[in-house]
Amino acid sequence: MRTPTRIAVIGVGNEFRRDDGVGWAVLARLRERAARQPLPPGTVLATCDGDPGRLIGLWEDADLAVVVDAAHAHPGVPGRVHRLELSGGLPAQPQTTSSHGLGLGEAVELARALGVLPGHLVVYAVEGAESSLGTGLSPAVEDAVEPLVRAVESELDRHRESAARRPA
Repeated sequence: MRTPTRIAVIGVGNEFRRDDGVGWAVLARLRERAARQPLPPGTVLATCDGDPGRLIGLWEDADLAVVVDAAHAHPGVPGRVHRLELSGGLPAQPQTTSSHGLGLGEAVELARALGVLPGHLVVYAVEGAESSLGTGLSPAVEDAVEPLVRAVESELDRHRESAARRPA
């Protein structure tokens, strides 16, 4: 069995469906920052349309996977961010659903059945206001992008510190 060392940061969504593009917007900002300050070695930044098979392929063999996706909540608060974590067990079921036909939950369950879950999975689900065709995020979701970028960077820092403390 190969030891996972990779980090996958995945922005899920569709940049042409308004707030559904929040994951892509976070990844774009992370790419800009990575040009100035490199990310930890082995970090892969990727976007995905939410297809469970593609998601699994992106996080397979990852020690850490961080996923940013738009979500629908009832009642919703546009721009509110939910952080879900999976590390050896089931994540708590949020009162949100993915903005895609098949959600992240289905990808997690399929990956679990196939034995290809990442070592640690963190999901940031952002409640959206607009999912109509078009580009650009609603103001509330746009306001969440920079704090999300900082949150993802903090996840990477925590992971790096945790990995440094593990015995070789």
